[in-house]
Amino acid sequence: MSGKEQEGSDYFQNATLSVRWVQGFPMKELAFINNTTICYPCGNFLIFLNIEKERKTVLQCMNGNVGAVATNIPFEVVAFSDRKFKPSIYIYNYPALTKRAKLKGNAQLDYTLLQFSHSGIYLASYSSIPEHEVTLWNWETKVILCRRSEPGVEIKQMTFNPKNWRQLCLSSEDYMAIWNIERCDKDHYLKPKQINMPSEDGTFSKEYEGILSQDIKDPFYGPVLPVAAIAGLVGLEAENFKPKDFFQPPLHPVAHCWNSTNDIYVCCEEGQILLINGESLLVTILSQVSETPEAFRATWAPPSLMTSAENLIKEDEENYSKGHRINSMAVYKEKLFIAGEDGILCSVHIKDYNYTIKDQINVQSPVESIFFSPDCKQLLILTDTGSIFSYVPEESKNIQTILEASTTKVQAIDFITPGNQYCMSITVSGEFYIWMAEDGFPISKLCLKTKVGAMACCPSSFSVAVGTTTGRLLILNVYDVQNPRLVHNILLTSASIQHMNYDQNGMFLIIGASDRNVFILSAKASEIFKIIGYTEVCGNILQISTVSLWNAQESIVMILTEPSEDRRSKIEILILKESIIKDSDLCSDERGRLKNEFILRTVYETDHILSSAVLDFHDDKLYGFCSQEPYICTFEIPKKKSKSVVLELQNKIPSKHYGTGMLYLSFHGQWLVSIAKDGILSIRDIKSLEPFVRSRCHSYHGEGIQSMAFSLDGQFILMNGKEDGALVCLKWKTIMGILIHECIEYLEVYLPSMKKSIEEEEKFFFEMKDSQLFLDTLYEQSGYHKKHSFTEAKISDEAYEVEITWLQKKNREAIRKETKEFSEKKRQLKDGIKSLNKTIQDMLMENELADYIAQLDQKEFSLDVEEIERLYEEREEELEKLKKEAEMDNLAKKFLCHVLKEECWDSMKTKGTSIKSFHNCLEVKNFPMKERNPEELEELERVFQLRKIEIAEYQLRKEIAEVLPTALKRHEIEEEEEEEEEEPKIKESGFLNYLFGSLSYELLEDTSLLYSQLELHTREEKINQIILLKIKVERILTPWEKEQAEIAEALELERLLLFQADDARQRALMDMMGGVLQVKKEDILKMEIPPPAFTLKSDAVWTEDERKQFKEYEKKVKDLNDEREKYKKSLDAELKRLQTSVYDTTQTFDKILKRLFGKKVKCDMVINQEELKIAIISFSLLIDEELLTRELELNSFLERKQSEKIRTYDDIYNAREKLDAYRETYDILIAEDKVLERGFKKEFSELPTSLVETLYKMFKRRPRQHKQKRPEGGQRFTPYDDEQGFIHLHQENLTQLMKAMKELDNPHNMPEGLELSVWNNFCALRRSKVENEQKVKQKALVLLEMQTFLRKRTEDDDKVQADIEKCLQEIHLLQEEKMNYQLNSTIQILITQGQVELENFHFVLDFTDSILINRVLIEDINSIVRTQGQKKIASMIESKNFHNGITQIEWEHKKMEMEMEDLNQKAWDIQILFLSKERQKFLKEANYEILVGHEIFIMEQTLANMEKTHKREVDYFKKLLKQLGKCRNKEDAANFTLSCELRNEMVSLCERREICKTIGSQLTCENIANKRYEAMLQQQKLIDVTKIQAEQISILQAEVERLRMRTFPALIQM
Repeated sequence: MSGKEQEGSDYFQNATLSVRWVQGFPMKELAFINNTTICYPCGNFLIFLNIEKERKTVLQCMNGNVGAVATNIPFEVVAFSDRKFKPSIYIYNYPALTKRAKLKGNAQLDYTLLQFSHSGIYLASYSSIPEHEVTLWNWETKVILCRRSEPGVEIKQMTFNPKNWRQLCLSSEDYMAIWNIERCDKDHYLKPKQINMPSEDGTFSKEYEGILSQDIKDPFYGPVLPVAAIAGLVGLEAENFKPKDFFQPPLHPVAHCWNSTNDIYVCCEEGQILLINGESLLVTILSQVSETPEAFRATWAPPSLMTSAENLIKEDEENYSKGHRINSMAVYKEKLFIAGEDGILCSVHIKDYNYTIKDQINVQSPVESIFFSPDCKQLLILTDTGSIFSYVPEESKNIQTILEASTTKVQAIDFITPGNQYCMSITVSGEFYIWMAEDGFPISKLCLKTKVGAMACCPSSFSVAVGTTTGRLLILNVYDVQNPRLVHNILLTSASIQHMNYDQNGMFLIIGASDRNVFILSAKASEIFKIIGYTEVCGNILQISTVSLWNAQESIVMILTEPSEDRRSKIEILILKESIIKDSDLCSDERGRLKNEFILRTVYETDHILSSAVLDFHDDKLYGFCSQEPYICTFEIPKKKSKSVVLELQNKIPSKHYGTGMLYLSFHGQWLVSIAKDGILSIRDIKSLEPFVRSRCHSYHGEGIQSMAFSLDGQFILMNGKEDGALVCLKWKTIMGILIHECIEYLEVYLPSMKKSIEEEEKFFFEMKDSQLFLDTLYEQSGYHKKHSFTEAKISDEAYEVEITWLQKKNREAIRKETKEFSEKKRQLKDGIKSLNKTIQDMLMENELADYIAQLDQKEFSLDVEEIERLYEEREEELEKLKKEAEMDNLAKKFLCHVLKEECWDSMKTKGTSIKSFHNCLEVKNFPMKERNPEELEELERVFQLRKIEIAEYQLRKEIAEVLPTALKRHEIEEEEEEEEEEPKIKESGFLNYLFGSLSYELLEDTSLLYSQLELHTREEKINQIILLKIKVERILTPWEKEQAEIAEALELERLLLFQADDARQRALMDMMGGVLQVKKEDILKMEIPPPAFTLKSDAVWTEDERKQFKEYEKKVKDLNDEREKYKKSLDAELKRLQTSVYDTTQTFDKILKRLFGKKVKCDMVINQEELKIAIISFSLLIDEELLTRELELNSFLERKQSEKIRTYDDIYNAREKLDAYRETYDILIAEDKVLERGFKKEFSELPTSLVETLYKMFKRRPRQHKQKRPEGGQRFTPYDDEQGFIHLHQENLTQLMKAMKELDNPHNMPEGLELSVWNNFCALRRSKVENEQKVKQKALVLLEMQTFLRKRTEDDDKVQADIEKCLQEIHLLQEEKMNYQLNSTIQILITQGQVELENFHFVLDFTDSILINRVLIEDINSIVRTQGQKKIASMIESKNFHNGITQIEWEHKKMEMEMEDLNQKAWDIQILFLSKERQKFLKEANYEILVGHEIFIMEQTLANMEKTHKREVDYFKKLLKQLGKCRNKEDAANFTLSCELRNEMVSLCERREICKTIGSQLTCENIANKRYEAMLQQQKLIDVTKIQAEQISILQAEVERLRMRTFPALIQM
């Protein structure tokens, strides 16, 4: 395992921590690194798991969390990226875990994917946001070969083709493409090709041809343009635009894999399986062939998920019938294994384009990914929870558990005290684990099956307290670590238990709940974990810590709560005496609440907001971790106790952490530990607070460290991440003796008595039985390692539905006790209330009987005045709320009304009105019109003036161009104009009325300013015509009408002023006489004659006068009635007369209204006709705009293609230059090889011919290379044998060849009669020949690759050129179409109405003035007229087109002749042009001046270097001359000495010569013969060498001539 050394202070500089072990589970990344080892990331670590040996190895990422991971099986290396700003990629060897390489790319945030090629030396990386870049590395040389960005594309999976490293497959849900890697010598290029995915129904959408696909024409509506041009898109948007209805939603790829034939299997989100050809990219949907599922179904599940067989089969049938989403797939021989979210592993057999599901295995958990080992022996299955299962296809249909993951994250950790052998952890779901502290080996597991909130281990016994989120306390006995037992449980509260702590002496168990209650329990089994009581704190609990010195009789509990509104953290300190355990009843009240005098509560506040706080062991300092500042603060606790004190800040040091954190104290109280969200663990000396060790075992990406724990002796540190799922154990690697000595000293004092307490408590644990309430079922299951079985305790909260909490029990008991104690008082109070109620009722009755004034309001009898006031206030608040809602609703409606009125009425200059007839339903409405804004009026005036100027210019131009008429002619024209002025004038524009396109001339409208429909060609003319057609129609009044209107307006104004004046006479008349000067007749007739007063008496007592008066009264009444009758008849006659007059008037009005309605209909007709003209012109403008957009679009496309053409040309030029240079190198190498072969016999010419021939045969012979044999026995080949079995084929062949050459170079193979020196020379020559041949072969392959690259670039260039030509052709056609459309305008013509079909009741019955004509005659004439008219029009169009064609052809002919002359002249200039090398270079190079400057610079440097070299050589030769002079003097002296000796020797020579003449004449002859023979051999050898050199010189001369001819142009006379 690897460790990480951290920095410390100067005093503790040697203290370092190392990672001892790491426990965690894979989430998504999992890969083989060899046949038996897998690796996966977990937090900041890479975990290597040996499946066979069940052994783990850990590699730590030094810079935080591990990102993407990939393995290279042949080289046994692993690559991973760190998650930081500008991340790097690290490559490590396995199993040595040494760093092989560090790759630094352009990624800014994170690498999402990493993938090694099967050939080994290539690594592909993908970084998503913001680059979206794929990078290809040569990880051995740490060089980026190429990279390419795909903006906006998010890649989920990336794989190399196992048979061809030059292909990459990238896929996501919306994207799938093959990226080809092309190479030209040492340059690499990425060329993506996107795959067209089929739609959900299996059909393939046609490729949208896009920008160069429009050749359809509509003779009526104009050219048919692309949708992009209609939408107004230009540039890349237009090129990539596809209509919404053009294609159907495609399939969404989820996973893919390569097979052995370079094809790709793709599984889709919709459930389909696709087969994609790797070369042609042809997509085929595989069809499933149904087969009876019962015949091949096999079901398996891990023991933790085991259910009844019937349920499994039923679920399996449902999954099989419904289908499922596939998440992963793997190829095995002719099979394909697939798995997905339903947890079923299927074996698929593919034949042709059909597949059959043969086997199914139910894993009972969604599968994340599947993959085979390198030897294809076993298939690993990774579930979404992180569990790993193994399946051997050919041996068994069952799967084995490799690693069974926890269902949830780790919630709490601790060590089993005393000692440091074992540690424990518990997950949120209640999975309790015990681990070996030394190596992390799992000892046991207990499944509690309940949600856990906290856990703590008791220091005085082998017990563990577990708190659940339902408020239950569980006590586990861990004396037997292999079989932990659940011995005690109690339901404390209904709130969640979030904090649990034991004091250092193991006397008390302190529990904090989410309802702000803190429970104090006895920690000993002898007390049966008695509940002492509880207390409430002032806020939500953040942390609980305890201080209990050894042999102390009290424990200090510190409780940190959340800050209050004044932004101050509150700290409550409780002092618990040991005596309260025995006197628990006296310490708490009936409800279980602890009394403050027994717990000595003290509340403190701090000015800093703290997220964590701990007390030191001396109870005088408080250490706090600031949540909003990166500081650790020290507060001094005052000696004098008070109820509320603000703690004084004593010290404040930087925490060197980021984010909120926690503080812990070691068991001996001398080390202060801080952890935070940045994932760094810091250990500080309690005195100086300076960190002496820091370790980064977690990362801020996983929300940092959640909790940590010290072992009792301080040797081990256990930590768990908050979100990364990593459980990390650290151990001291190096530490100062003084640090560990303090811990050991404290442990030696503490441990003996603690062991005694543990032994005593264990006796009580032994007597306790398992809690049968929880242990419903016990069975063995496969755990983390297959050889160990663990226990499970099934906890179901349903069993406790009727159980009440301890708090509820205490409350009930207290209530029951209070009820019993105060029952008599309750009875008395009830009686008093009843009597009081009766008294109030009597008072209410008495109040109702009293007078109204004396009655009191009912609320006066209410005893609870405050409640009445509260109800009144609530009623008023509710009423106010309803009023506000109503007001807001009314305000909204008023605002809507205001908006509608403003838009539809107030903004109208001419209000909308209508006139209805009296005797029918006829109605005539006016035209409501808005007032024109200043911009519109200004634009209208501008068009008016422009049009007037145009008309005046046209008239002036016409007068100038034409001959002026004679005076007589002019006089006649003036007389005609005077006659026309007497009649209503119609101003015409010089063309026929039916060409107006409307009946506006019949409405006496001025149409002189309008353009003729035949003259509308330009865009400005059409826009001006639309503006002129929208002019408001106004009535033109004559001068007399204007005068009369002004008089009427003045009279009306005077009348209004008189009416508003203060008229005293009128007011007096109204006050005195009711506004009437004389009584009207109808008023008199309305009056009644009052009867005399005596009529009330009986007529018998009337007097004579009274009787006379009564007769007069009767006469007056009769006369009045007669007058009334006469007046009534006169009124009836007047009424009839008036009715007749009104009827006549209304009839006249209706007739006038009918005529007005006719005019209104004609106006509507004219308006509709003008609107139709505007619509036609607007459509024409729209087509013009679309044509312009289309032209811009084509020009933009042409520019892009031209720039792409330049780029492809540059690529071809560069590739061709590289190819030529490489071909020259290759030719030179071949020539050297041939020279080496030809000079072999000359090299050994002094040897006999037979020996030379033997050596030449040996020179040509090569060792036989053995073919790779397939493994035998249990070894297997993968589906990619041809590539994976020969990864380094070239290197291996070269190595084998060199080994074989060593065997051939053995002297035992030397021919007889050959000297050893000659043999060594021969072996060296043969070896150089073999090496040269290998170089030639390698360069030939590279040359072929470069030729292929050049061919592809040429094809790309041809394709771009074809697009350019097509675009130019499209632009030419578009311009022609645009010209034709502008000239062939659409006009509106008024035609005479034809036959009209009438309703049945409108038939004409009077035919007196009609003439009967045969209908056939009219139709024949009409048909003849139409036919002749069509022929005439066709002839005119044909003649016009033919004439235009002749003109255009003539112009093109002249243009071509001129171009031909220009080209001939240019050709002649080129032919006579002398092209030197400098001119050729000037033509080829784009920046010739820079090149010339560069050459001048190089020549200047060369000249300077030559001068320096010349000076050095002159100095050297001077020194040499001096040395030679000295040598000459020495040689002169030596020569003089030798001349003297020569004379003596000459004398002796003469003497010896005389002796030889007499004795040795025979020997002299033999010497002469030998010398002659040697001279002849030397001469022959020189002759042969001369011939060879002559041949080589001729060859070189020919090559020089050929190269020289290549530099001269061909000058050929045209």
